[in-house]
Amino acid sequence: MIRQRMARTATIALATVAVACGSVTAAVASGTQTIAGIQGTSWLSPHAGGTVSGVTGVVTAIKRFGSARGFWFQDADGDDDPRTSEGLFVFTGATTPDVAPGDAVQVTGTVKEYYPTNPSDSPYLSTTELTDARWTVESSGNPLPDTEVLKPDTLSDVLTAKPGGNIEPSDLEPDSYALDFWESREGMRTSVDSPRIVGPSTPYNELYVTTKPGQYASPRGGTVYTGYDNDNTGVLKIESLIPFSERPFPDSDTGDRLSGVTEGVIEYDQFGGYTLQATALGRVTDGGLAPETTREQRANELSVASYNVENLSGVDNQARFDALAHGVVDNLRSPDIVALAEIQDNNGPTDTDDGVVAADKTLRRFTDAIADAGGPRYEWRQIDPLEGQDGGQPGGNIRVGFLFNPARVSFVDREGGDATTAVEVTSDGGEPRLSISPGRIAPNDDAFTDSRKPLAGEFTFRGKRVFVVATHLSSKFGDQPVHGRFQPPARVSEQERIPQAERVREFVDDIRNVDEHANVVVAGDVNDFQFSPTVGTLTEDGALRALVSELPTEDQYTYIYEGRSQVLDHILVSPALAADIDVVHINAEFQDQSSDHDPLITRLRPASGKSAGHVKRPW
Repeated sequence: MIRQRMARTATIALATVAVACGSVTAAVASGTQTIAGIQGTSWLSPHAGGTVSGVTGVVTAIKRFGSARGFWFQDADGDDDPRTSEGLFVFTGATTPDVAPGDAVQVTGTVKEYYPTNPSDSPYLSTTELTDARWTVESSGNPLPDTEVLKPDTLSDVLTAKPGGNIEPSDLEPDSYALDFWESREGMRTSVDSPRIVGPSTPYNELYVTTKPGQYASPRGGTVYTGYDNDNTGVLKIESLIPFSERPFPDSDTGDRLSGVTEGVIEYDQFGGYTLQATALGRVTDGGLAPETTREQRANELSVASYNVENLSGVDNQARFDALAHGVVDNLRSPDIVALAEIQDNNGPTDTDDGVVAADKTLRRFTDAIADAGGPRYEWRQIDPLEGQDGGQPGGNIRVGFLFNPARVSFVDREGGDATTAVEVTSDGGEPRLSISPGRIAPNDDAFTDSRKPLAGEFTFRGKRVFVVATHLSSKFGDQPVHGRFQPPARVSEQERIPQAERVREFVDDIRNVDEHANVVVAGDVNDFQFSPTVGTLTEDGALRALVSELPTEDQYTYIYEGRSQVLDHILVSPALAADIDVVHINAEFQDQSSDHDPLITRLRPASGKSAGHVKRPW
């Protein structure tokens, strides 16, 4: 970091009181102060709640839109402590401040630690800022402080110290931890030179780049999340302070490059953590990434795909149905079975429950679009949920379901399946059978309250019986952020998913207790990583194999969140099944996507029941 070793002198008129700031008590000092003195050497200002005056610096950037307008200013000289930021945000509410970059200002205001949510329990870090501010412009046209150029070795590979609680009382260690580094640069001018883009631009006008191009890199240009100790510290979110009328925010795909210098100021955002608010934005250079296509299944292979179609409803436009259909036909090569997640009812989300739960229109439009795209005439099986009981968007009545190609595979229909009747495993001469097909697994169990219920179906392929379970477990909503104030972050949502996985695992065990060599497939949006306790519940003691884990590490992802390529979707199979796996990257990496998830597909060679244990089947 470029710093002058000349610290401004400051006099502090001590009028110290105790002020609660989140869960930390801060000593408040009023009087003349420097930016570095306000920022302090830890996560919270030592002057929070106090009034400071005579704070000088050069205006570096202005936030002109929204209800959180204001400006950043920076001390061009700074102090001699790498822990203290030399930049600060002045909050002006809905009023655009009457300053310009290059203005030398002197500011008086109240020091505040701003949290995006309730300070008493917010999982997010705070932003130090001045409120109720008054300022004078002492001169204009001054040069801006130099930017710090982020290089591959600038940030540590470790995010922050993990004491098992709130990190805010700790002193910053910017040379040792990446999160501490960002906090020590809060509000300061920073730049990146032609970084690789690691996630598609979003509808919220943001994109993610990596400052560490070799860190867990995917051959397709992303940054792969491989474990809870993999912090992906090189990932940086970029937004723009440039008015869209002057420079529209660019569209980009994973693997593109943000060519040229992008510079701006560092701001903390609850969505994505520390963010470069750009005052100069590079140009997107096309990386040439193309959607993938899997191979076609052979005659003796049963192909099963998992596809989260992102809240597909009967009122979506035809272009969306057509795009999803071409993905099934052209990229997935018309799988024999597709386990679908996020199928909504015929009229989609509504403000209130309206009694519509059927999804026949949604599925008919989808299967028609597949046929029109040159695919097979799929049939479907699903069970309508009770109104408002399965989570998801209000009024959408989300559910899982099956598509299958009747020219290749048969569905075994057994009557009796409805929203509240649980499917059971029976024995027919020592062979497992489902009591109802399709049937919901444990629909009345507390584990599935306000969540999607797994759906089990019985299929036959070339005379062999195959049991398929379509899943969509509870989302990660509620987990503490990776970049938050509590380290390590609590994975609160596991408290919902692990019991759900236990119910699915018990159902799989019931099948295998009848025939340990039975052909079982669990497919869908598990909403958790391949190394998670949720997936561990399903695979423990070898009950199922998580096929994604058998891919090369750099290809283990189905979703991109905050610039990190990660696994949420899975296909798991019983030990008797010879199977391959392919994550077909057609959505998550692209800003023009028909779903936010990539589909997966496996080609299976089903075993013949109890005899399977005596047959070695080379792949």
